[in-house]
Amino acid sequence: MPIETDVAVLGGGPGGYTAAVRAAQAGKSVVIIEKDKLGGTCLHRGCIPSKALLRSAEVFSTLRNATDYGIAVNPSEFSVDWTAVTARKNNIVEQLYKGVQALMKQNRIQVLNGNGRIIGPSIFSPKSGAVAVELADGESETVVPKHVIIATGSRPRRLEGLPYDGHTVVTSDEALEWSDRPTSVLIVGGGVIGVEWASMLGDFGTEVTLLETADRLLPAEDKDVSREIAKALTKRGVRVITGAKLQAATCSVSENGVTVEAETTGGTVTLSAQRMMVSVGRQGNVEGIGLENTDVKSLGGFISVNPDTLQTGEPHIYAIGDAIGGVQLAHAAMHEAAVAVEHLTGGTPVRCADRDIPRCIYSRPEAASIGWTEEAAKAAGLKVKSARVPYRVSGKALVYGESEGFAKAVADSETGDLLGVHLVGAHATELIAEASLAKLLDAVPWEIGRTIHPHPTLSELMQETMLGLSSIGGHV
Repeated sequence: MPIETDVAVLGGGPGGYTAAVRAAQAGKSVVIIEKDKLGGTCLHRGCIPSKALLRSAEVFSTLRNATDYGIAVNPSEFSVDWTAVTARKNNIVEQLYKGVQALMKQNRIQVLNGNGRIIGPSIFSPKSGAVAVELADGESETVVPKHVIIATGSRPRRLEGLPYDGHTVVTSDEALEWSDRPTSVLIVGGGVIGVEWASMLGDFGTEVTLLETADRLLPAEDKDVSREIAKALTKRGVRVITGAKLQAATCSVSENGVTVEAETTGGTVTLSAQRMMVSVGRQGNVEGIGLENTDVKSLGGFISVNPDTLQTGEPHIYAIGDAIGGVQLAHAAMHEAAVAVEHLTGGTPVRCADRDIPRCIYSRPEAASIGWTEEAAKAAGLKVKSARVPYRVSGKALVYGESEGFAKAVADSETGDLLGVHLVGAHATELIAEASLAKLLDAVPWEIGRTIHPHPTLSELMQETMLGLSSIGGHV
Protein backbone atom coordinates (compact mmCIF):
# COMPACT_ATOMS: atom_id res chain seq x y z
CA MET A 1 0.00 0.00 0.00
CA PRO A 2 1.27 3.50 -0.77
CA ILE A 3 2.22 5.78 2.11
CA GLU A 4 -0.15 8.74 2.20
CA THR A 5 1.14 11.88 3.91
CA ASP A 6 0.65 15.62 4.01
CA VAL A 7 4.26 16.50 3.12
CA ALA A 8 7.03 14.55 1.44
CA VAL A 9 10.50 16.04 1.70
CA LEU A 10 13.04 14.90 -0.86
CA GLY A 11 16.47 15.29 0.75
CA GLY A 12 17.57 15.22 4.38
CA GLY A 13 20.10 18.04 4.61
CA PRO A 14 19.64 21.21 6.70
CA GLY A 15 16.89 22.48 4.41
CA GLY A 16 15.15 19.14 4.22
CA TYR A 17 15.17 18.18 7.88
CA THR A 18 14.24 21.74 8.91
CA ALA A 19 11.26 21.64 6.53
CA ALA A 20 10.24 18.25 7.91
CA VAL A 21 10.38 19.44 11.52
CA ARG A 22 8.56 22.70 10.76
CA ALA A 23 5.79 20.86 8.94
CA ALA A 24 5.47 18.27 11.72
CA GLN A 25 5.29 21.01 14.34
CA ALA A 26 2.49 22.59 12.30
CA GLY A 27 0.51 19.38 12.69
CA LYS A 28 1.28 17.83 9.31
CA SER A 29 2.20 14.21 8.70
CA VAL A 30 5.66 14.08 7.12
CA VAL A 31 7.84 11.61 5.25
CA ILE A 32 11.45 12.51 4.54
CA ILE A 33 13.37 10.64 1.84
CA GLU A 34 17.18 10.60 1.96
CA LYS A 35 19.43 8.41 -0.18
CA ASP A 36 22.50 8.78 2.03
CA LYS A 37 22.53 10.05 5.63
CA LEU A 38 20.35 12.64 7.33
CA GLY A 39 22.29 15.87 7.70
CA GLY A 40 23.33 16.07 4.07
CA THR A 41 26.43 17.74 2.69
CA CYS A 42 26.65 20.27 5.51
CA LEU A 43 26.96 17.67 8.24
CA HIS A 44 28.90 14.96 6.43
CA ARG A 45 30.94 16.64 3.67
CA GLY A 46 30.92 20.37 4.32
CA CYS A 47 30.24 22.80 7.14
CA ILE A 48 30.81 20.63 10.19
CA PRO A 49 33.78 18.41 9.22
CA SER A 50 35.68 21.28 7.61
CA LYS A 51 35.18 23.51 10.65
CA ALA A 52 36.41 20.70 12.91
CA LEU A 53 39.62 20.54 10.84
CA LEU A 54 39.94 24.32 10.92
CA ARG A 55 39.66 24.30 14.72
CA SER A 56 42.43 21.71 15.03
CA ALA A 57 44.60 23.81 12.70
CA GLU A 58 43.92 26.89 14.82
CA VAL A 59 44.97 25.07 18.00
CA PHE A 60 48.17 23.87 16.32
CA SER A 61 48.95 27.40 15.15
CA THR A 62 48.36 28.75 18.66
CA LEU A 63 50.81 26.21 20.07
CA ARG A 64 53.43 27.21 17.53
CA ASN A 65 53.02 30.83 18.61
CA ALA A 66 52.68 30.16 22.34
CA THR A 67 55.77 32.22 23.15
CA ASP A 68 53.81 35.31 22.04
CA TYR A 69 51.64 34.72 25.12
CA GLY A 70 54.55 34.15 27.48
CA ILE A 71 54.22 30.37 27.36
CA ALA A 72 57.45 28.44 26.82
CA VAL A 73 56.82 25.53 24.46
CA ASN A 74 59.34 23.36 22.69
CA PRO A 75 58.11 22.98 19.06
CA SER A 76 59.86 19.61 18.79
CA GLU A 77 57.59 18.22 21.49
CA PHE A 78 54.33 18.50 19.54
CA SER A 79 53.21 17.66 16.03
CA VAL A 80 50.09 17.02 13.97
CA ASP A 81 48.56 13.58 14.46
CA TRP A 82 46.38 13.49 11.34
CA THR A 83 44.68 10.27 12.39
CA ALA A 84 43.60 11.86 15.67
CA VAL A 85 42.56 15.07 13.90
CA THR A 86 40.28 13.17 11.52
CA ALA A 87 38.97 10.96 14.32
CA ARG A 88 37.90 14.07 16.24
CA LYS A 89 36.19 15.38 13.10
CA ASN A 90 34.37 12.09 12.60
CA ASN A 91 33.27 11.91 16.23
CA ILE A 92 31.72 15.39 16.02
CA VAL A 93 29.89 14.47 12.83
CA GLU A 94 28.61 11.22 14.34
CA GLN A 95 27.35 12.99 17.46
CA LEU A 96 25.41 15.53 15.41
CA TYR A 97 24.13 12.82 13.07
CA LYS A 98 22.59 10.99 16.03
CA GLY A 99 21.04 14.28 17.08
CA VAL A 100 19.31 14.73 13.72
CA GLN A 101 18.04 11.14 13.85
CA ALA A 102 16.64 11.78 17.31
CA LEU A 103 14.97 14.96 16.05
CA MET A 104 13.09 12.95 13.44
CA LYS A 105 11.85 10.48 16.05
CA GLN A 106 10.91 13.24 18.45
CA ASN A 107 8.70 14.86 15.80
CA ARG A 108 7.27 11.53 14.55
CA ILE A 109 8.70 12.01 11.06
CA GLN A 110 8.90 8.87 8.95
CA VAL A 111 12.35 8.48 7.37
CA LEU A 112 12.84 6.45 4.20
CA ASN A 113 16.44 5.65 3.31
CA GLY A 114 16.57 5.38 -0.45
CA ASN A 115 16.43 7.12 -3.83
CA GLY A 116 13.27 9.12 -4.39
CA ARG A 117 11.91 9.96 -7.83
CA ILE A 118 8.84 12.09 -8.49
CA ILE A 119 6.35 10.42 -10.82
CA GLY A 120 3.63 11.86 -13.01
CA PRO A 121 -0.13 11.30 -12.76
CA SER A 122 -0.81 7.66 -12.00
CA ILE A 123 -3.17 5.28 -10.23
CA PHE A 124 -1.81 6.70 -6.98
CA SER A 125 -2.58 10.35 -7.71
CA PRO A 126 -4.32 12.32 -10.49
CA LYS A 127 -1.52 14.87 -10.46
CA SER A 128 2.24 14.56 -10.46
CA GLY A 129 3.99 14.56 -7.11
CA ALA A 130 3.84 11.01 -5.86
CA VAL A 131 7.35 9.76 -5.08
CA ALA A 132 8.64 6.31 -6.01
CA VAL A 133 11.34 5.29 -3.54
CA GLU A 134 13.95 2.61 -4.16
CA LEU A 135 14.90 1.69 -0.61
CA ALA A 136 18.46 0.92 0.43
CA ASP A 137 17.43 -2.64 1.36
CA GLY A 138 16.26 -3.33 -2.20
CA GLU A 139 12.55 -2.94 -1.49
CA SER A 140 10.40 -0.11 -2.86
CA GLU A 141 7.73 2.23 -1.57
CA THR A 142 5.43 4.82 -3.08
CA VAL A 143 4.74 8.00 -1.14
CA VAL A 144 1.62 9.98 -2.05
CA PRO A 145 1.81 13.46 -0.51
CA LYS A 146 -0.37 16.55 -0.72
CA HIS A 147 2.79 18.67 -0.96
CA VAL A 148 6.38 17.95 -1.98
CA ILE A 149 9.44 19.92 -0.87
CA ILE A 150 12.54 19.29 -2.99
CA ALA A 151 15.70 19.79 -0.94
CA THR A 152 18.21 17.67 -2.81
CA GLY A 153 21.18 19.99 -2.26
CA SER A 154 24.27 20.32 -4.43
CA ARG A 155 27.65 18.79 -5.18
CA PRO A 156 31.05 20.19 -6.11
CA ARG A 157 31.31 21.43 -9.66
CA ARG A 158 34.08 19.71 -11.61
CA LEU A 159 36.40 21.21 -14.21
CA GLU A 160 36.27 19.21 -17.41
CA GLY A 161 39.44 17.48 -18.52
CA LEU A 162 41.01 16.97 -15.10
CA PRO A 163 42.01 13.42 -14.05
CA TYR A 164 40.00 13.19 -10.85
CA ASP A 165 41.00 10.07 -8.97
CA GLY A 166 39.63 10.67 -5.47
CA HIS A 167 43.09 10.98 -3.93
CA THR A 168 45.60 13.08 -5.88
CA VAL A 169 43.13 15.23 -7.84
CA VAL A 170 39.99 15.79 -5.78
CA THR A 171 37.06 17.97 -4.89
CA SER A 172 36.50 19.12 -1.31
CA ASP A 173 34.33 16.02 -0.74
CA GLU A 174 37.25 13.62 -1.29
CA ALA A 175 39.75 15.89 0.47
CA LEU A 176 37.81 15.40 3.70
CA GLU A 177 38.64 11.71 3.47
CA TRP A 178 42.42 12.07 3.00
CA SER A 179 44.09 9.52 5.27
CA ASP A 180 47.18 11.71 5.58
CA ARG A 181 48.02 15.39 5.33
CA PRO A 182 49.65 16.39 2.03
CA THR A 183 53.06 18.03 2.21
CA SER A 184 52.05 20.33 -0.63
CA VAL A 185 48.75 21.15 -2.31
CA LEU A 186 47.47 23.19 -5.24
CA ILE A 187 44.01 24.58 -4.52
CA VAL A 188 42.09 25.65 -7.63
CA GLY A 189 39.47 28.23 -6.77
CA GLY A 190 39.84 31.17 -4.41
CA GLY A 191 36.27 31.32 -3.17
CA VAL A 192 35.10 30.46 0.33
CA ILE A 193 35.99 26.76 0.25
CA GLY A 194 39.38 27.34 -1.35
CA VAL A 195 40.31 30.05 1.15
CA GLU A 196 39.24 27.94 4.13
CA TRP A 197 41.26 24.94 2.96
CA ALA A 198 44.28 27.13 2.19
CA SER A 199 44.10 28.59 5.69
CA MET A 200 43.64 25.22 7.37
CA LEU A 201 46.33 23.30 5.50
CA GLY A 202 48.72 26.23 5.73
CA ASP A 203 48.32 26.26 9.51
CA PHE A 204 49.04 22.53 9.60
CA GLY A 205 52.31 23.13 7.76
CA THR A 206 51.36 22.13 4.22
CA GLU A 207 52.92 24.14 1.38
CA VAL A 208 49.87 25.75 -0.28
CA THR A 209 49.38 27.39 -3.67
CA LEU A 210 45.97 29.01 -4.17
CA LEU A 211 44.87 29.71 -7.74
CA GLU A 212 41.96 32.00 -8.66
CA THR A 213 40.65 33.00 -12.10
CA ALA A 214 39.36 36.41 -10.99
CA ASP A 215 41.67 39.30 -10.22
CA ARG A 216 41.23 38.77 -6.46
CA LEU A 217 40.32 36.14 -3.91
CA LEU A 218 36.71 36.02 -2.77
CA PRO A 219 35.47 38.00 -5.79
CA ALA A 220 31.89 38.11 -4.48
CA GLU A 221 32.96 39.91 -1.29
CA ASP A 222 33.89 43.52 -0.56
CA LYS A 223 37.29 44.37 -2.04
CA ASP A 224 38.61 45.34 1.39
CA VAL A 225 37.76 41.84 2.65
CA SER A 226 39.53 40.24 -0.33
CA ARG A 227 42.68 42.29 0.21
CA GLU A 228 42.83 41.60 3.94
CA ILE A 229 42.37 37.84 3.56
CA ALA A 230 44.93 37.66 0.74
CA LYS A 231 47.41 39.64 2.85
CA ALA A 232 46.89 37.36 5.85
CA LEU A 233 47.31 34.16 3.82
CA THR A 234 50.40 35.47 2.04
CA LYS A 235 51.94 36.51 5.35
CA ARG A 236 51.56 32.92 6.56
CA GLY A 237 53.28 31.47 3.51
CA VAL A 238 50.39 30.67 1.17
CA ARG A 239 51.26 31.41 -2.46
CA VAL A 240 48.32 33.30 -3.95
CA ILE A 241 47.99 33.53 -7.73
CA THR A 242 45.07 35.54 -9.13
CA GLY A 243 44.03 36.29 -12.69
CA ALA A 244 45.01 32.72 -13.61
CA LYS A 245 43.29 30.12 -15.76
CA LEU A 246 44.10 26.47 -15.27
CA GLN A 247 44.91 24.53 -18.45
CA ALA A 248 43.20 21.24 -17.62
CA ALA A 249 44.59 19.45 -20.68
CA THR A 250 48.14 19.89 -19.33
CA CYS A 251 47.40 18.19 -16.02
CA SER A 252 49.36 15.01 -15.35
CA VAL A 253 49.46 12.73 -12.33
CA SER A 254 52.43 10.59 -11.27
CA GLU A 255 53.64 8.86 -8.12
CA ASN A 256 55.21 12.19 -7.13
CA GLY A 257 51.95 14.14 -7.35
CA VAL A 258 50.34 16.41 -9.91
CA THR A 259 51.70 18.93 -12.43
CA VAL A 260 49.64 21.41 -14.42
CA GLU A 261 50.05 24.67 -16.32
CA ALA A 262 48.13 27.89 -15.78
CA GLU A 263 47.85 31.02 -17.90
CA THR A 264 48.47 34.17 -15.86
CA THR A 265 48.87 37.84 -16.67
CA GLY A 266 52.61 37.27 -16.50
CA GLY A 267 52.57 34.28 -18.85
CA THR A 268 52.36 30.52 -18.47
CA VAL A 269 53.40 29.02 -15.14
CA THR A 270 53.94 25.37 -14.29
CA LEU A 271 52.60 24.30 -10.91
CA SER A 272 53.41 21.09 -9.07
CA ALA A 273 52.18 19.68 -5.76
CA GLN A 274 51.64 16.39 -4.03
CA ARG A 275 47.88 16.86 -4.44
CA MET A 276 45.36 19.16 -6.07
CA MET A 277 41.95 20.15 -4.72
CA VAL A 278 39.41 21.80 -7.02
CA SER A 279 36.82 24.15 -5.49
CA VAL A 280 35.17 26.07 -8.31
CA GLY A 281 31.59 26.26 -7.13
CA ARG A 282 28.70 23.83 -6.76
CA GLN A 283 25.90 22.52 -8.95
CA GLY A 284 22.40 21.50 -7.96
CA ASN A 285 21.38 17.88 -7.56
CA VAL A 286 18.44 18.04 -9.94
CA GLU A 287 19.07 15.01 -12.12
CA GLY A 288 17.42 11.66 -11.53
CA ILE A 289 14.65 12.96 -9.27
CA GLY A 290 11.86 12.86 -11.84
CA LEU A 291 11.53 16.53 -12.77
CA GLU A 292 10.82 15.47 -16.35
CA ASN A 293 7.57 13.94 -15.09
CA THR A 294 6.36 17.31 -13.84
CA ASP A 295 6.01 20.94 -14.89
CA VAL A 296 8.92 21.84 -12.61
CA LYS A 297 11.48 23.79 -14.64
CA SER A 298 15.19 24.21 -14.16
CA LEU A 299 17.63 26.81 -15.44
CA GLY A 300 21.41 26.55 -15.44
CA GLY A 301 21.29 23.35 -13.40
CA PHE A 302 19.05 24.77 -10.66
CA ILE A 303 15.30 24.50 -10.07
CA SER A 304 13.27 27.61 -10.93
CA VAL A 305 10.94 28.82 -8.17
CA ASN A 306 8.65 31.67 -7.29
CA PRO A 307 11.08 33.86 -5.30
CA ASP A 308 8.47 34.76 -2.69
CA THR A 309 6.79 31.41 -2.01
CA LEU A 310 9.43 28.93 -3.37
CA GLN A 311 6.75 27.13 -5.37
CA THR A 312 7.86 25.54 -8.61
CA GLY A 313 5.88 25.28 -11.87
CA GLU A 314 3.62 22.92 -9.95
CA PRO A 315 2.08 24.91 -7.04
CA HIS A 316 2.03 21.91 -4.68
CA ILE A 317 5.74 21.23 -5.27
CA TYR A 318 8.27 23.51 -3.57
CA ALA A 319 12.06 23.63 -3.87
CA ILE A 320 14.58 25.04 -1.41
CA GLY A 321 18.28 25.19 -0.59
CA ASP A 322 21.23 24.59 -2.87
CA ALA A 323 19.00 22.95 -5.49
CA ILE A 324 17.58 26.38 -6.40
CA GLY A 325 20.95 28.16 -6.53
CA GLY A 326 21.32 31.62 -5.05
CA VAL A 327 22.99 31.70 -1.66
CA GLN A 328 24.14 28.11 -1.16
CA LEU A 329 24.47 28.10 2.60
CA ALA A 330 22.93 25.84 5.24
CA HIS A 331 21.27 28.69 7.11
CA ALA A 332 19.82 30.00 3.82
CA ALA A 333 18.29 26.57 3.20
CA MET A 334 16.86 26.53 6.72
CA HIS A 335 15.29 29.95 6.17
CA GLU A 336 13.83 28.81 2.85
CA ALA A 337 12.44 25.70 4.54
CA ALA A 338 10.56 27.90 6.99
CA VAL A 339 9.22 30.05 4.13
CA ALA A 340 7.99 27.04 2.14
CA VAL A 341 6.30 25.39 5.10
CA GLU A 342 4.66 28.61 6.24
CA HIS A 343 3.23 29.08 2.77
CA LEU A 344 1.95 25.52 2.32
CA THR A 345 0.27 25.72 5.73
CA GLY A 346 -1.64 28.86 4.69
CA GLY A 347 0.61 31.58 6.03
CA THR A 348 2.09 34.64 4.34
CA PRO A 349 5.86 34.26 4.68
CA VAL A 350 8.46 36.95 4.05
CA ARG A 351 11.59 35.66 2.39
CA CYS A 352 14.85 37.42 3.18
CA ALA A 353 16.75 38.95 0.26
CA ASP A 354 19.79 36.91 -0.72
CA ARG A 355 22.16 39.75 0.08
CA ASP A 356 20.79 39.98 3.62
CA ILE A 357 21.75 36.41 4.48
CA PRO A 358 25.03 36.41 6.48
CA ARG A 359 28.05 35.05 4.59
CA CYS A 360 30.82 33.53 6.69
CA ILE A 361 34.37 32.40 5.94
CA TYR A 362 36.03 30.34 8.66
CA SER A 363 39.64 30.98 7.69
CA ARG A 364 42.21 32.54 9.99
CA PRO A 365 41.38 35.36 10.35
CA GLU A 366 37.68 34.82 9.86
CA ALA A 367 35.55 36.96 7.57
CA ALA A 368 31.82 37.65 7.61
CA SER A 369 29.53 39.92 5.62
CA ILE A 370 25.92 40.88 5.13
CA GLY A 371 24.19 43.25 2.74
CA TRP A 372 25.69 45.36 -0.02
CA THR A 373 29.40 45.57 -0.71
CA GLU A 374 30.56 49.14 -1.13
CA GLU A 375 31.36 48.69 -4.83
CA ALA A 376 28.03 46.95 -5.58
CA ALA A 377 26.08 49.72 -3.85
CA LYS A 378 27.89 52.37 -5.90
CA ALA A 379 27.34 50.39 -9.11
CA ALA A 380 23.62 50.31 -8.29
CA GLY A 381 23.60 54.10 -8.20
CA LEU A 382 23.38 54.48 -4.42
CA LYS A 383 25.23 57.30 -2.74
CA VAL A 384 27.22 55.65 0.01
CA LYS A 385 29.45 56.43 2.92
CA SER A 386 31.53 53.95 4.83
CA ALA A 387 33.43 53.68 8.09
CA ARG A 388 36.18 51.25 8.98
CA VAL A 389 37.76 50.46 12.35
CA PRO A 390 40.85 48.23 12.63
CA TYR A 391 40.91 45.32 15.06
CA ARG A 392 44.15 46.61 16.56
CA VAL A 393 42.30 49.39 18.42
CA SER A 394 40.30 46.79 20.37
CA GLY A 395 41.67 45.90 23.78
CA LYS A 396 40.05 42.46 23.57
CA ALA A 397 41.66 41.80 20.17
CA LEU A 398 45.07 42.63 21.63
CA VAL A 399 44.40 40.37 24.62
CA TYR A 400 43.51 37.56 22.22
CA GLY A 401 46.66 38.21 20.22
CA GLU A 402 44.43 38.53 17.15
CA SER A 403 44.77 42.11 15.94
CA GLU A 404 44.52 41.40 12.20
CA GLY A 405 41.43 42.67 10.45
CA PHE A 406 38.79 45.37 10.57
CA ALA A 407 35.10 46.13 10.92
CA LYS A 408 33.52 48.04 8.06
CA ALA A 409 29.99 49.37 7.59
CA VAL A 410 28.40 50.90 4.52
CA ALA A 411 25.39 53.23 4.66
CA ASP A 412 23.24 55.28 2.30
CA SER A 413 24.50 58.85 2.67
CA GLU A 414 21.06 60.28 1.76
CA THR A 415 18.75 58.16 3.91
CA GLY A 416 21.17 56.97 6.57
CA ASP A 417 20.04 53.38 6.03
CA LEU A 418 22.52 50.61 6.82
CA LEU A 419 23.48 48.89 3.56
CA GLY A 420 26.16 46.40 4.54
CA VAL A 421 28.60 45.19 7.17
CA HIS A 422 31.92 43.50 6.44
CA LEU A 423 34.20 41.99 9.07
CA VAL A 424 37.62 40.39 8.97
CA GLY A 425 39.17 39.18 12.21
CA ALA A 426 38.85 36.89 15.20
CA HIS A 427 35.27 35.66 15.81
CA ALA A 428 33.92 37.67 12.87
CA THR A 429 31.46 34.86 12.16
CA GLU A 430 29.92 35.37 15.59
CA LEU A 431 29.92 39.18 15.45
CA ILE A 432 27.96 39.27 12.18
CA ALA A 433 24.80 38.11 13.99
CA GLU A 434 24.35 41.61 15.41
CA ALA A 435 24.39 43.05 11.91
CA SER A 436 21.89 40.40 10.79
CA LEU A 437 19.52 41.44 13.57
CA ALA A 438 20.04 45.08 12.63
CA LYS A 439 19.04 44.34 9.03
CA LEU A 440 15.93 42.45 10.17
CA LEU A 441 14.84 45.33 12.41
CA ASP A 442 15.86 47.93 9.81
CA ALA A 443 18.10 49.62 12.38
CA VAL A 444 20.17 52.61 11.32
CA PRO A 445 23.84 53.01 12.32
CA TRP A 446 23.30 55.48 15.17
CA GLU A 447 20.86 53.07 16.86
CA ILE A 448 23.47 50.31 16.85
CA GLY A 449 26.13 52.77 17.96
CA ARG A 450 24.01 53.95 20.89
CA THR A 451 23.40 50.37 22.01
CA ILE A 452 25.56 49.68 25.06
CA HIS A 453 28.24 47.11 24.24
CA PRO A 454 30.20 45.52 27.11
CA HIS A 455 33.87 46.40 27.54
CA PRO A 456 36.27 44.88 26.75
CA THR A 457 34.73 42.85 23.93
CA LEU A 458 35.21 42.46 20.22
CA SER A 459 31.59 43.59 19.80
CA GLU A 460 32.75 47.14 20.54
CA LEU A 461 34.26 47.14 17.05
CA MET A 462 30.73 47.02 15.65
CA GLN A 463 29.67 49.88 17.92
CA GLU A 464 32.63 52.05 16.96
CA THR A 465 32.11 51.42 13.27
CA MET A 466 28.45 52.40 13.46
CA LEU A 467 29.29 55.52 15.46
CA GLY A 468 31.76 56.38 12.73
CA LEU A 469 28.88 56.51 10.26
CA SER A 470 26.74 58.74 12.47
CA SER A 471 27.03 62.31 13.64
CA ILE A 472 27.68 61.11 17.19
CA GLY A 473 31.24 59.91 16.53
CA GLY A 474 33.10 57.15 18.28
CA HIS A 475 36.19 56.83 20.42
CA VAL A 476 38.56 56.03 17.54
